[in-house]
Amino acid sequence: MPRNPAQNDSDAAAGTVWLVGAGPGDPGLITVEGQRRLRAADVVVYDALANPVLLDLARPDAELVDVGKRAKDHKMSQEQINALLVDRASAGLNVVRLKGGDPYLFGRGAEECAFCAERGVRCVVVPGVTAGIAAPAYAGIPVTHRKLASTVTFVTGHEDPTKGDTSVDYAGLAALVGKGGTACFYMGVGRLQAIADELTGHGLTADTPAAVVQWGTLPTQRSVAGTLADVRARVEEAGVSSPAIIVVGAAAGINEPGLNFFTDRPLFGRTVLVTRTRQQSSELSALLVERGAHVLEAPTIALAPTSDVERRALSEALARLCEGGYDDLVLTSANAVDVVADGIDALGKDVRSLHGVRIGVVGDATALRLDERLRLRADVVPTQTSGRGVAEAIIATGAVEGRRFLLPRADIARPDLPAMLRDAAAVDEVVAYHTRPADALPAGVVDAFDAGAIDAVTFTSSSTAKNLVSLLGERAEALRSCRRVSIGPVTSRTLDELGFPADAEAERADLPSLVEAVQRVIAARFSGVSAMTR
Repeated sequence: MPRNPAQNDSDAAAGTVWLVGAGPGDPGLITVEGQRRLRAADVVVYDALANPVLLDLARPDAELVDVGKRAKDHKMSQEQINALLVDRASAGLNVVRLKGGDPYLFGRGAEECAFCAERGVRCVVVPGVTAGIAAPAYAGIPVTHRKLASTVTFVTGHEDPTKGDTSVDYAGLAALVGKGGTACFYMGVGRLQAIADELTGHGLTADTPAAVVQWGTLPTQRSVAGTLADVRARVEEAGVSSPAIIVVGAAAGINEPGLNFFTDRPLFGRTVLVTRTRQQSSELSALLVERGAHVLEAPTIALAPTSDVERRALSEALARLCEGGYDDLVLTSANAVDVVADGIDALGKDVRSLHGVRIGVVGDATALRLDERLRLRADVVPTQTSGRGVAEAIIATGAVEGRRFLLPRADIARPDLPAMLRDAAAVDEVVAYHTRPADALPAGVVDAFDAGAIDAVTFTSSSTAKNLVSLLGERAEALRSCRRVSIGPVTSRTLDELGFPADAEAERADLPSLVEAVQRVIAARFSGVSAMTR
């Protein structure tokens, strides 16, 4: 694999291995330096506990190597991982070893660094946020507190505390916790009772607060609070398992306002299925995750390239646009904005070429993309997000007669918009991109439908509705157990026709309103109140 030709940092020379802490799970908790190294990497060697979302930061041509290790399931031995790092770096590649949490805390980071150095390969460590601090924090537990806890100790719970040669000083640990300290055990859920017995056997009282936080910092986070006397029973009753952090000490029993910021979000603990193209799902997913949802992505539409003839026609139309050949440009999707921006750039032109052109967009999301890509504000943004809506808004301006319109659109775009404008204006339609149904649903989505684990499904177009029903096949009836949320009336009508009426509809046809509708329908599901507002 060739090195990235754009990589010219003097401190990121060929042959360097970067041990990057991925953080505890929430992809937002990786450091800025960690992100920078991921984006520059030729090779990413990643662990099971590193959030796979972070791999999206890597270059499209980067080699991604899964070396995830879980109990009794090692895809690569440590020796093989060490050899892989040296092999790739020795070949002149920039290697990121992406490790869950922090590379040095109860990991093999120091061993990997030493192995590389002994073989003449430079190794640099990028520390990460550790789960022992972050997971309790997201569960409302500060590991230190001015009134309750002055020390915090990180302990591996992976070794058996009952063995004679344990390296953990449980007597000293119990004394520290008893005097106002906090103990955080990693990888210890399987030995939870033995740990509790050791601590109480060395002087801690049975009513010492204890908590267990599973999948800390992720939307799937669950936690159990109790005491050393009953925490194991509570964990078993709740079905909490690894990966988890065990917290022992007065801080584990704290209950103060505002500390449950993570779990108090309106969609926390709810699973929402997003049906958009692979290129578009991240924005909607991010809005839902911000409100606490566990998001599953099921791209039902894929973008496909246009033909050579269509690409030439688009390029010629954009050239005429840049030369003043059109009075108006109408963009009906964020994808269309991207295609136009890329096409103008390919012509060696820039935004100045659009001086004097009136730009209409289908809605707020398209207007936002126009601002992001071309730093332009739309002249016409309809209140009703649809082709008909933008046509009506343009006609309402009174400036249509005799004007020349360019419409770069999808191959399956509805005919309403050009038909309404052609009554008074010249309209050129060009195919900007193709859409086609996705080939299959991700396995995790199918499993979630089978388990009845999905609370709500979002639909952002008629195509997403039709394609999801088609992809589900015989499983489509499972949609009746989910709340179905539509972005607008056209999509809602399609859902009606498919036999799966929308339970809620966005008040405006944009992503923030769609998320509001999801929140409304989830709240209604558990209160028995109708969430449909259309």
